[in-house]
Amino acid sequence: MPKNSKAVKRELDDDVTESVKDLLSNEDACDDSFKKSSLIVNNHEGEGKECDVEEGGSDGEEEERPAWNSKLQYILAQVGFSVGLGNVWRFPYLCQKNGGGAYLVPYLILLILIGIPLFFLELAVGQRIRRGSIGVWNYISPRLGGIGFASCVVCFFVALYYNVIISWSLFYFSQSFQQPLPWHECPLVKNKTNTYVVPECEKSSATTYYWYREALNISNSISEGGGLNWKMTVCLLIAWSIVCLAMIKGIQSSGKVMYFSSLFPYVVLICFLVRALLLKGSVDGIRHMFTPKLEIMLEAKVWREAATQVFFALGLGFGGVIAFSSYNKRDNNCHFDAVLVSFINFFTSVLATLVVFAVLGFKANIMNSKCVALNTHKIVTLLGNGIDQSLIPHHINLTQASEISAEDYDQIIEVIKKVQEGDFAQLGLETCSIEAELNKVLAVQGTGLAFIAFTEAMTHFPASPFWSVMFFLMLVNLGLGSMFGTIEGILTPLIDTFKVRKEFLTVGVCVLAFSIGLLFVQRSGNYFVAMFDDYSATLPLLIVVVLENVAIAWFYGIDKFFEDLKDMLGFTPYRFYYYMWKYITPILLLVLLCSSFIQLIMTPPSYSAWIQEDAKEQTLHFPTWGIVVCISLVVMAIMPVPVVFGLRYFNIIDENTSGLSTVSYKKGRIIKESARPGEDDDASLIQGKSPSEAPSPMPGNSIYRKQSGSGGTDVDTAPNGRYGIGYLMADMPDMPESDL
Repeated sequence: MPKNSKAVKRELDDDVTESVKDLLSNEDACDDSFKKSSLIVNNHEGEGKECDVEEGGSDGEEEERPAWNSKLQYILAQVGFSVGLGNVWRFPYLCQKNGGGAYLVPYLILLILIGIPLFFLELAVGQRIRRGSIGVWNYISPRLGGIGFASCVVCFFVALYYNVIISWSLFYFSQSFQQPLPWHECPLVKNKTNTYVVPECEKSSATTYYWYREALNISNSISEGGGLNWKMTVCLLIAWSIVCLAMIKGIQSSGKVMYFSSLFPYVVLICFLVRALLLKGSVDGIRHMFTPKLEIMLEAKVWREAATQVFFALGLGFGGVIAFSSYNKRDNNCHFDAVLVSFINFFTSVLATLVVFAVLGFKANIMNSKCVALNTHKIVTLLGNGIDQSLIPHHINLTQASEISAEDYDQIIEVIKKVQEGDFAQLGLETCSIEAELNKVLAVQGTGLAFIAFTEAMTHFPASPFWSVMFFLMLVNLGLGSMFGTIEGILTPLIDTFKVRKEFLTVGVCVLAFSIGLLFVQRSGNYFVAMFDDYSATLPLLIVVVLENVAIAWFYGIDKFFEDLKDMLGFTPYRFYYYMWKYITPILLLVLLCSSFIQLIMTPPSYSAWIQEDAKEQTLHFPTWGIVVCISLVVMAIMPVPVVFGLRYFNIIDENTSGLSTVSYKKGRIIKESARPGEDDDASLIQGKSPSEAPSPMPGNSIYRKQSGSGGTDVDTAPNGRYGIGYLMADMPDMPESDL
């Protein structure tokens, strides 16, 4: 068989005999490997039948598999999905909490031991089997087919509240086009006699007040619904409309959006880093980040939190990774992709942490300067009335209190402490420290970091509206990149399994999600977001990924999987992955699962509520119905796994069926498309026989992949070449046995 870049036209003649092995060896080398195609299926009598496939088609026909326009588009999609809001507002908090720069060591170790192997595994099975999560795990082990359904349920739960966070960012983005920014200072209330600051704002801060009262208009507890917040409802509608329009044509539409949504955040982060480095105090923040606290590394909690962050940072278990890779060509080097995307994710987290520490270092410097000025005024008033004038160093001029540096103030405090050690506490003076301020401003995460701490720091920037617009537009893009992967993790498996039109399913999912999402835009909606974030994903996803790993390593067989990888990639992966997948990673995942479960049991379900009268947060326990909802979220997410297992085990559902239009996978690499009840066998796209029944390959049994849109000439290429469906392979004696 010739191996050139031009496809070769063959006459389908009964006198011509070609082995399947020859067909497999014919890999078309043309660059346009992602073109749409159709299958020509020839039956055993030699009569050819062309099955022009159509996306979302029915009647037993295989859907046309979309494909990425380029490798860059695919990488950007995976990066956009894995790099999300957690890289910006979760990783910096964990870095601050768990030893600064020392935290990067356990994170990097666990990225290599857990992250990359599992990411590689999901990429490989999606690319090889070319199905969404439901089809993939039903193929690997029909009794574990519930893994795919569990992934879809978790994706739906996460999408419900994740798009609410995007709507919050859209609201702040829309409010950033004004000078000064609306959260720059506390609002004033005027009455007939006087003007005063809103008490709730005076007790907290301008940015805190704006977040809780102006943006969320939050209630005092989860039990107080308070009705819909119309501003957030409109923003949520816009957010779901953007997602729907971007996803309605599948990767053909969302892939193009990825060029902007994946690259723009890096432009913003670099701009923020350059700008922050020019501000006073930014170096203090970065120095604080890279000052390691090595003793903390010995604590088990640090390693558990690092493992959890690695796990969620890469988007493992959601099905989005599998869905995206299923649109790849069969011989794509997914090992390179796994390593590349994992380290891009890691370096993005480090870059975002540098930006956060630099900006909040600037804010900490401002807070420290205010502390110095306030306490210097106290010292001036106490001179001769508690503090002797001789205690003040001669080179320090207290008459210009606003110009006293932090170093001079520290010197004054040290002298006063030594001389008046017993009476120092009664003076009411505070020790102003940049380190203490950094620990204070960095002790927040999530919405507290993005919408309060970072937002307040930006109000001190020159041209603050510009930076606010850039920051919240970055958050919107980070969120959308992850949303595209999450929604793809829902749509692709359902389309592959039930053969519904993608447009109708996309609109239906988005409308349903928006309707349920109204729960999150009522006044108590923020508390429901926290509930879903804590209980709908963490434990279920850990269980899903444990089962994924076990399904490949122990049910399917790690040796067979390695043979499949060799056949797909053209080389045998490092033996490192063999031991990771079979022993190390499952053990680490089980330890992480057990520790997470223990923590969940030992920590009473609670949430942080904003009390309007006190203008501060207070930890409250969920009411009884709230605890029931928390438990229900976990149970509903995991329920598909035992349900499908039971249905398969007791033969209530045949293990060779998996949906309305199903593909049954047989050993020996012969694949048969099962016709629906009442349909003729001619409606099947791929017809085959078991290895014992299959005759020697003859022209009447050959299956070719024909490039569509080729004008008038029929151009045929091999089924496992660049246009191959990937998992269709013949039973060849000289090839390693594999279910794939």
